Amino acid sequence: MNTLLITGANRGIGLEFCKQYAAAGWRVLACCREPGKTDALRQLAAQHPNLIHIHALDITNHVQIEQLARTLSAESIDLLINNAGVYPKSDKRGFGQTDYAEWMDAFNINTMAPLKMVEAFVQQIARSQLKLIVTITSQMGSIDDNGSGGSYLYRSSKAAANMVVKSLAVDLKDKGITSVAFNPGWVKTDMGGPNAMIAVEQSVGDMRKVIAGLTLADTGKFIGNDGLVIPW
Repeated sequence: MNTLLITGANRGIGLEFCKQYAAAGWRVLACCREPGKTDALRQLAAQHPNLIHIHALDITNHVQIEQLARTLSAESIDLLINNAGVYPKSDKRGFGQTDYAEWMDAFNINTMAPLKMVEAFVQQIARSQLKLIVTITSQMGSIDDNGSGGSYLYRSSKAAANMVVKSLAVDLKDKGITSVAFNPGWVKTDMGGPNAMIAVEQSVGDMRKVIAGLTLADTGKFIGNDGLVIPW
């Protein structure tokens, strides 16, 4: 039985990953900041009591990440999905209205936390069968694709996350670990909003198909939910 460890599991893309992987028979270690307030995740776990295990985790708290890694030290983690992310509110106000404290928060969540998760859980990933790390970023983190400007906080933190993914691909290749960045598309979630183009079920289903076909030859790639490589 394969095991998934995922952050931001309480809603949106993270919750849907939990649903689909549990339905496929995977064990799911579902992490979120406040499990007591996540009715949807707790209901899902009740439907799959032997598969879904919820863990409280604030990904900006590195001590908590290290504590969870010790708690799960005996696990073999086939797939780590760094899913938790934030789109800073001040980004919507545009140039000249930057909230620099919020920018730091965006880097803590979107960039630093994925690296810390890998550093803490690398041994559990390395001993697994699949040895996969997927970091959910965004096409807005593509420098080459930026033709509209703006969104300084979100774009920069996701571009930096892409660089983390690329360096992990180099540093962990000798362990047989595959590290990729994923753009889920513009998804109808709380972050994506009601005008988004892709249903969360479709986005996650598409990404799962791509993830199932990943090999070490794919490590370091920036991939869309359609499986196509995105320019950095």
